Amino acid sequence: MNILYEEDGSFKVGSVMTDNTTSMQVESLSGKRSKVKAANVMLRFTQPALAEFLPQAETLAASIEVDFLWECCPPDEFGSEQIAAEYFGHAPSALEAAAALIRLHSAPIYFHKKGKGRYRAAPPEVLKAALAGAEKKRQQLALQERYAGQLERFELPVEFSDKLAQLLYKPDRNTLEVKALEAACAATHLSAAHLLQRCGALPSTHDYHLQKFLSEHFPQGTGFPPVELSASEELPLASANAFSIDDAATTEIDDAFSVEKLPNGNWRIGVHIAAPTLGMPRDSAGDKIAAQRLSTVYMPGQKITMLPDSVVQAFTLCADSVCPALSMYNEIDGATLEILGHESRVERIHIAANLRHDTLEPLFNEETLAAGRLDYPYANELTLLWKLAQKLETARGKPSDNSTQQIDYNFHIENSHVTISQRRRGSPIDKVVSELMILVNSEWGRHLAEHGFVGIYRTQQQGKVKMSTVAAPHQGLGVAQYMWSSSPLRRYVDMVNQRQIIAMLRDGEPAYPKNDTALYATMRDFDTMYTIYGDFQKEMERYWCLRWLQQEQANMEALSPTLSRVAGEGAIAPLRELVVTAIVLRENLVKLADIPLILRAPSLPELPANTRVLLAIGEIDLLDLAVQTRFISTVEELAEC
Repeated sequence: MNILYEEDGSFKVGSVMTDNTTSMQVESLSGKRSKVKAANVMLRFTQPALAEFLPQAETLAASIEVDFLWECCPPDEFGSEQIAAEYFGHAPSALEAAAALIRLHSAPIYFHKKGKGRYRAAPPEVLKAALAGAEKKRQQLALQERYAGQLERFELPVEFSDKLAQLLYKPDRNTLEVKALEAACAATHLSAAHLLQRCGALPSTHDYHLQKFLSEHFPQGTGFPPVELSASEELPLASANAFSIDDAATTEIDDAFSVEKLPNGNWRIGVHIAAPTLGMPRDSAGDKIAAQRLSTVYMPGQKITMLPDSVVQAFTLCADSVCPALSMYNEIDGATLEILGHESRVERIHIAANLRHDTLEPLFNEETLAAGRLDYPYANELTLLWKLAQKLETARGKPSDNSTQQIDYNFHIENSHVTISQRRRGSPIDKVVSELMILVNSEWGRHLAEHGFVGIYRTQQQGKVKMSTVAAPHQGLGVAQYMWSSSPLRRYVDMVNQRQIIAMLRDGEPAYPKNDTALYATMRDFDTMYTIYGDFQKEMERYWCLRWLQQEQANMEALSPTLSRVAGEGAIAPLRELVVTAIVLRENLVKLADIPLILRAPSLPELPANTRVLLAIGEIDLLDLAVQTRFISTVEELAEC
């Protein structure tokens, strides 16, 4: 005796070895024996042979017209053998009964299963809706297959044109476009970005990285709503004239300095910080914008400011203007340069000049200081500030170590051409600015704590830097407390701290009382976003480093017409080998000597750290920000040749 039985939603056949009424031992065609419950047995048969039964039944089932079968069905529930008799016009054979059962089972839209071998025909209106849904699904599948086919041929479907941002940055896997893109990526072994780039949908690799960042962190765009500033209050005018020192590209000028000779022979050194909080009280429209952005976002060639340009222009310490400022005046002993006292004020200050690094540094540096050259604007003031900065640095227990000074890299982007220049960190300009900023940030932090005002501090203990509302030492800087308060146009934490400082100076109520939940939320959110913005800046610097390498390769091509043409800013450019010098950091991790690019060099042999090596640059991928390299030799080996 043979049986047709249901298992895991499909039909199988087997030969009965033992029948125990409620279950039976069955041997399949392969010889495997298994236990089958009697409730799962659909029918028993002897003919045709076991091996032929299911293929013949399936062939017969395929010939049954589903629409006609549905019309033959009674309105109520029925058994499969009943409808088989109705369809074939006679008592069905085992093969015909099995064929009817298989056909009923294979058409769930037409026939709703009600139990073992029991079905009910779908009502006409339900069937009509189900068929429409099935047709729609069929059409969608056909459309998806067309999309995938075009993508695999590196053709962009016209329907994708207005969906590229969603496909690249926020793909919805329930959409046809994303399903087709994923299928095409699997077929071509390319990522979504690389595939769309091959289809001509990514004309700018730079914009790909920028828009990816903006879609996540600036989904509403980088523009600003109108901001109305609070009415300006009448502030006393300072007697000093101040000057700032900034990079040439800086527009948010937060800080400036003044130097005055006092009648007693001492010096009064002023540090003046822009005061945007005077026009943007807590929870004002401008404050809410700054609280949302938390910081200016920097990247080579451009930036996304924390504050609208109208606010920046109202408070930036621009030359030839009188600006509101939070000032700290430090009386300095005329002979020893010891700090004798501090005084802080909210006032207006005249900004006489904006000194820029690119024009100041050739005039104000270690060599000109050693030679006593004073033939440039503010030379006397800068020399005094330089001497004071050295004094402050020594007092912090952080004397300069010129042997370990780091290099800063400046990126200049013009018409997609990138220039990367080096600048040694720790120059007299850097030291003057950094030491005076450390001074005011430390002292204002101390004053807040002494007056019982809460602030947001940066602490470092046991090598770990964190933000805290409690004044604690910053061991790396060698100060008892340190806060960020000197860049309120660029960092929201500085704005928060500035409000507290001004309230303290005016003997008013703090803008943020102790245990204010907004203060903790600001501290948490700022820490998170400042890290994200910093990582994005590093990513874009890496991008432009790779573009610089492509430029160098293009220059080689211009010198040799036999080289293959470099493919513009394509994601993967077929470069002729460009040889660069790199410094081994550890294992196969190296840093290029001329630009701030760190990369893996898999072919690098085991070499000690700081070994200088020559690498050949291969293919550059501007989407994955990756570059292939080939080890040539160490610099010492080349010199010996």
